[in-house]
Amino acid sequence: MEAYCLKCRVKREMKDPKPITMKNGKPATEGSCPVCSTRMFKIGKA
Repeated sequence: MEAYCLKCRVKREMKDPKPITMKNGKPATEGSCPVCSTRMFKIGKA
């Protein structure tokens, strides 16, 4: 799944994506950037 890395400022393929639920109950996907290892989020169903 592709997401935007805030540190690299580029859209990249997420490493180890896993579905999560945010505090407000909405679905999201969390993973990490393969280049800089920063956490990445993609809001919405995977």
